[in-house]
Amino acid sequence: MMNRRAFLALVAASGMAAAAPSFAADALDRIKKAGVLRVAVPQDYPPFGFAGPDLKLQGYDISMAQWIAKELGVKCELVPATSANRIPYMQSGKADIVISTLGKNAAREKVIDFSIAYGPTFIGVYGPASVKVSKPSDMKGHSLGVTRGAFEDQMLTPLMPSGGTLRRYEDNSVTAQAYLSGQVELIGALNVIAGALVPRAAASRKPELKFLLRKSPCFVGLPKGNPALKAAVDKAITKAFTSGEMDKLCKKFMNQSVPKDMLKQEPEVLKY
Repeated sequence: MMNRRAFLALVAASGMAAAAPSFAADALDRIKKAGVLRVAVPQDYPPFGFAGPDLKLQGYDISMAQWIAKELGVKCELVPATSANRIPYMQSGKADIVISTLGKNAAREKVIDFSIAYGPTFIGVYGPASVKVSKPSDMKGHSLGVTRGAFEDQMLTPLMPSGGTLRRYEDNSVTAQAYLSGQVELIGALNVIAGALVPRAAASRKPELKFLLRKSPCFVGLPKGNPALKAAVDKAITKAFTSGEMDKLCKKFMNQSVPKDMLKQEPEVLKY
């Protein structure tokens, strides 16, 4: 026979299981009734989230959080989070959603849901307009700088054609300086790193994307089983794209235009 403690534990577990779908289904209603959207955001990862001169958070993710809250008709409450605790914050109810450079993968899809893509993050090869390169084989006769051991180093090492020169540097700042000073003609880097070079580069060295290596867009993290909330967030993201707001934010914080396929992007390693 089941003892009293085991019976009470079973009842409690059954109650939690029964309550979970109702809690999930009511997420959008609860947000609107509260009049506040609590968003887990980065606080020390420019250009996505960082403290401005007035010590207030700003950045691409911060602006997107504020935009989505406005489209939902509620106030935005920023909840500073780290990469480690951003999802637990949402799961524990400390935040309603996550907008924090969050990538999508199979492990995460088991525990949370995702919006459509809202943020362009990708790795590519960049160089000035004068260097005519559109695929790896075109790098023959050209020099390319990468950060040692980084994903771009791993991808470009087997792709570098005979007659091309691959130069490795110890960190992103040294790699960037090598490009700015003309030690290398091209640079393999994350788009936000390349974007940060735009205002620092001479007119003849302004980096432009030559070809992609990996797409790794950012998605809004959502609690599981909330189709109404997902639909509302997706609608807000779509409006940011079609209205030009997303492009304005990309240019402001990343020194680049939003990709034309932004809303349809999924994680992808390009094959050459």
